[in-house]
Amino acid sequence: MADIFLDHVSFSYSNGYEAVTDLNISIKQGERVAILGQNGAGKTTTVKLMNNLNKPTVGAVMVGDKNTKDYTTAQIAREVGYVFQNPFNQITGARDTVYGEIAYGLENFGVPVEEIKTRVEKIMEITNTTYLQEKNPFELSGGQQQRVALASVLVLEPDILVIDEPTSQLDPQETERVFEIIKTMKKMGKTIILVEHKMELVAEYCDEVVVLHQGKVIRHGDKHDVLSEIELEKFGVMLPLTVYLANELKNHGVRMKDNIITSDEMADQLQKIGKKE
Repeated sequence: MADIFLDHVSFSYSNGYEAVTDLNISIKQGERVAILGQNGAGKTTTVKLMNNLNKPTVGAVMVGDKNTKDYTTAQIAREVGYVFQNPFNQITGARDTVYGEIAYGLENFGVPVEEIKTRVEKIMEITNTTYLQEKNPFELSGGQQQRVALASVLVLEPDILVIDEPTSQLDPQETERVFEIIKTMKKMGKTIILVEHKMELVAEYCDEVVVLHQGKVIRHGDKHDVLSEIELEKFGVMLPLTVYLANELKNHGVRMKDNIITSDEMADQLQKIGKKE
């Protein structure tokens, strides 16, 4: 397993537009890190730099002690798995069953048949897709497709997972299922880099937060420190509803613990206040 580090990275598109500038982002093995920012801040550009879908114009992206430019496509896929926002961009259509779709990458890498079977069955269990294995991937619901897309990446067993807005098109039930998979990956020691707009989920599941604005890092730190900063609103960053509630209660003279960001933390604090009264 390895850390990932963006070292003074800038990236410009072919039209000359510089989407991100002088990024210095260090993510340690096993961390869950959310990349936040308003639309156009450079979030997707940044995470695509992490698996060589975007190649730095300036600077270097390091996975462990190796520059991503020195990886082949097959090597980077095994180190840094990338899950697209839209599962249609992930599902290859090369196979007409979910089982075949999940196994497809392993087949391309020449993994032995018995090992493929073991790994696919394991990952289908983790992603709750076993019951879908004979279905055509393109006949599934959006949430089911997203779990299949996740499974097709996870089966390659990358140490680092980059997940770009996985729940933007999902209902609450499917959203919860996706985040349960992310929780399982954390327990397995995977590094998870997540772009997500649902701030309550970021507050609950992530460890650290990186905030981008106009292609630059303006905050990077522990989630409690960053997400409790009301001033981030001026950069177009929405915060968890709990943060707004805590701030409002403080403004009305209620003595609140600092840096409350999750509903569980708020419930615990209110219970303590109630006992004192």
